[in-house]
Amino acid sequence: MLDIQFREAMGRFAGAVNAITTFEGDQPVGLIATAVCSLSAEPPSVIVCVNKSASAHNAMLNNGYFGLSLLSPAQSHVVSRFTKQKGSERFAAEDWDLEGGKAPVLWNAPVGMICKIGNCFDGFSHTIIVGIIESISLCDPELNQCLLWKGRGLHQAVEYVSTH
Repeated sequence: MLDIQFREAMGRFAGAVNAITTFEGDQPVGLIATAVCSLSAEPPSVIVCVNKSASAHNAMLNNGYFGLSLLSPAQSHVVSRFTKQKGSERFAAEDWDLEGGKAPVLWNAPVGMICKIGNCFDGFSHTIIVGIIESISLCDPELNQCLLWKGRGLHQAVEYVSTH
């Protein structure tokens, strides 16, 4: 019963949709995640929580690097592709920078980062991964929209304009 209530409660939190990616050998692999947050500015670092049963989990740990791409509403097709495809089939060449060497990053994402794994912690069903940021790319500010996941669906944030 508590697990059902937990899922319902967490579904009421809006979370930014991110692609977490890496290479397994020379093949790109990845997953979609909302469990991402900043950790520290010194050194610049983030936390990602990855399900231990995810197909990219072990590849991330073995590679030692991951890419983090914040998705915009215009990139919702990436979520669909990751849901319907497996392994490297998720990565359409026109959407991804696959030449960076350490991890794939989505072209024109509002934010793209390459992170070196600094530490890992057990999080029950998940591994809590600390990524030390090595590089950041920011898209054109005009395209700086964030795709959100809430209540088992994709949403777009609405900009609040004060009337005062």
